[in-house]
Amino acid sequence: MENPSYQALLIFDKGVLAGQRVSITKPSVIIGRGGTDLECDIVLPERQVSRQHAEIYVEQGRYYLRDLGSKNGTYLNGQPVNGPMELTDSDEIQIALCEHFRFVGADATLPLTRATPAQGLRLDRQSRRVWIGGSEVDPPVSLAQYRLLELLHDPVGQVRSRDEIIGAVWSEAEKEGVTEQAIDALVRRLRERLAEIDPSGTYVITVRGHGFRLDPTGGR
Repeated sequence: MENPSYQALLIFDKGVLAGQRVSITKPSVIIGRGGTDLECDIVLPERQVSRQHAEIYVEQGRYYLRDLGSKNGTYLNGQPVNGPMELTDSDEIQIALCEHFRFVGADATLPLTRATPAQGLRLDRQSRRVWIGGSEVDPPVSLAQYRLLELLHDPVGQVRSRDEIIGAVWSEAEKEGVTEQAIDALVRRLRERLAEIDPSGTYVITVRGHGFRLDPTGGR
């Protein structure tokens, strides 16, 4: 029987489970490619993933990540996992560099049971979830889309330049190669995701010659 005290989440941003959320409901969760004689709680059927690749486990109320001797490694916030490493909310985990997901701590999931607002766009910063009206954008927006949305949200209505967007969305190593076309593509994809909930709303506004701003009412 699942233990309700384990409430942390894994939110998958890239890979075969992209867009999915998985609750951690056991004191030990094995992640791997799996096989006929090996059981994995989270199966990632990628060649780069080892049959039993990594484990997330709970010890004295804290969550830890460890690599299980995988061939292509496990990474926490870009650093290789060489021993047990404690997880904190919003940590980014990579499995063999082909599967990316975020850890949302148990404390951060508590507000998720509250009622969503009746209108407008709302962010839950701890879990990186997005609502329009009473409907959640599900599957979740990508990490890049969320970072853009969060930048435009602080403060609402402020015009953000393309340089500000690059600084907020892309890592230092990626910034030099970011083009205007890449920014436009990111904005377009975010608009498309929001339109899945509200096809008639206009939330991300282009300010010609300056950048972009957010209208959380959707233009109403």
